Amino acid sequence: MREIRTETIIEAPASKVWEELMDFPAYPSWNPFIKSIQGKAELNSRLEILIKPVGGDPVTFKPRCVRFDPPHEFRWLGHLLIRGIFDGEHIFELKSASPNQTHLIHREEFRGLLVPIFWRSLKEGTLLGFELMNEALRARCEGRSLDEEE
Repeated sequence: MREIRTETIIEAPASKVWEELMDFPAYPSWNPFIKSIQGKAELNSRLEILIKPVGGDPVTFKPRCVRFDPPHEFRWLGHLLIRGIFDGEHIFELKSASPNQTHLIHREEFRGLLVPIFWRSLKEGTLLGFELMNEALRARCEGRSLDEEE
């Protein structure tokens, strides 16, 4: 297994961060990495997700929601062709750091025969995409634009 992991603190309660993460129709207006999600956020639902990795071409895939625990955790699992070739489990974990502060852990676990072959190119664009998305989500939850200084 290989993992890409990012973490950030958001100055907002977990309920607010969760609300923004689950507002799929708003993604095109703020999310630089996950350009759209179609489908319902519920356990076992099929989603259609369009991502735009930094330096890469847009990719659409259809994972299944494998964990839905509001407002703490949301996971989906996708496969390339068949299970075991190239699997990715995308994970958002929200932990209350204080009543008005959330620790966001945004990560993906990769498994399968092709992961070592594509790891280097996958890691760079995906890691930066996660970081950009985290910053955009933080700005949105904190009620500021990305160009404002902290």
